[in-house]
Amino acid sequence: MMALPGGRHLDSITLPGQRLHLMQVDSVQRWMEDLKLMTECECMCVLQAKPISLEDDAQSDLILAGGPGPGDPLQLLLKRGWVISTELRRIGQKLAQDRWARVHSMSVRLTCHARSMVSEYSAVSRSSSQEMGQIEKLLMEKCSELSSVTERCLQVENEHVLKSMKACVSETLSMLGQHFGQLLELALTREVQALVRKIDASDNIYTTESTTGNLFSLTQEGAPLCRIIAKEGGVVALFKVCRQDSFRCLYPQALRTLASICCVEEGVHQLEKVDGVLCLANILTDDSHSEATRAEAAAVVAQVTSPHLPVTQHLSSFLESMEEIVTALVKLCQEASSGEVFLLASAALANITFFDTMACEMLLQLNAIRVLLEACSDKQRVDTPYTRDQIVTILANMSVLEQCASDIIQENGVQLIMGMLSEKPRSGTPAEVAACERVQQKAAVTLARLSRDPDVAREAVRLSCMSRLIELCRSPSERNSSDAVLVACLVSFQKKDKNLCALLLWLLFW
Repeated sequence: MMALPGGRHLDSITLPGQRLHLMQVDSVQRWMEDLKLMTECECMCVLQAKPISLEDDAQSDLILAGGPGPGDPLQLLLKRGWVISTELRRIGQKLAQDRWARVHSMSVRLTCHARSMVSEYSAVSRSSSQEMGQIEKLLMEKCSELSSVTERCLQVENEHVLKSMKACVSETLSMLGQHFGQLLELALTREVQALVRKIDASDNIYTTESTTGNLFSLTQEGAPLCRIIAKEGGVVALFKVCRQDSFRCLYPQALRTLASICCVEEGVHQLEKVDGVLCLANILTDDSHSEATRAEAAAVVAQVTSPHLPVTQHLSSFLESMEEIVTALVKLCQEASSGEVFLLASAALANITFFDTMACEMLLQLNAIRVLLEACSDKQRVDTPYTRDQIVTILANMSVLEQCASDIIQENGVQLIMGMLSEKPRSGTPAEVAACERVQQKAAVTLARLSRDPDVAREAVRLSCMSRLIELCRSPSERNSSDAVLVACLVSFQKKDKNLCALLLWLLFW
């Protein structure tokens, strides 16, 4: 059956004198006769590129089986973009293996996908810019060039000639990828601009909710899109929402989107420009806001103070509001009704202790050690190694203070930290195993730092801390084969008994 414009279909097209003849031949022959009279270029390309072998390369054809919804340019761009990126990567792999037949068929298929993306996006988007038109033209030219040169490679048998042509194919593929990346970025930028303008201009709660949801979905596509959103004013528009009382019910969604955008430096820069830290401080210190809203604000604080972002060290506005934020976060930890809320608040506190040493002194004054250690016995708030990782991070950073040792002994903290040396993953997933390693490592570091105080050292010995440290050193399975945990344990030994540390090193390595 062949599709015609307008949704109509024809079973076949035959000439009067051929009708009887076509009924007597098989269906493939009849299809070939029909193709003489009517063809569609893109259908031909798809048929030519369709793999017969049972390889993984067919996966990208299945991705668009449902296709993007009508009038949804964002989903169209993301789905087509993913498919084309995958095809480019696979062509590169087949090229490295000198599988020229596969390279050519996949090049033809890539051309089909690129042409479809350009035509479908043009049909549903606003008027195209001159710059986009130029890049579209360059992209399709490179696609044609790639198909043409790979077809010629199929007919070459001389290895030296084929080697030189391989370099040409590789260069063409690289240029094609660049043009595709430029086109996709331009198109996505236009769509992001439209979403940001819609949020900025809307006074309707349902429109704002829907548009913010679309923006959040985009942030989940990775750092490049977060950079585009930050550059095009997404942070400014979302903080505008968070400053309007009429949109209070949308604060959690807007803050969650902000936390995602601020995973890139551009997002943090924009937050600083719009005085976003003060807005977060106001939300955290206002008890009239729901716990969910304050938890999402804590998530934004955790993101912008992440030690992995060097730009956070220059957040001058954060220092001005730090005391209010730290106080509010300790209170949120104390009153948290769920493990998720406690995790977000404690993660923010953990990052702040890296951000500025004054934060540790503030936490000491706010009795944060008691709040955190009490939470360790509450399974509703602390039930995963990820949460314990945040708690032990705070304790490790606070343990540099002299007064910290007495507070930890008073709250039975040495025993709890000892328990963290036995942290084991439940599911065995890489993320959970890594979290358990961090807990063990930081627990050993905390004990090493606290052992400056004789009372802590005696308490650790009384609780058989030395035996557990020896076990972690000698048994890789006990420390999940982590060298970082081993080093931390040896450092802890050195603080307690240098002779024993030397003996352990001899037993381990000689």
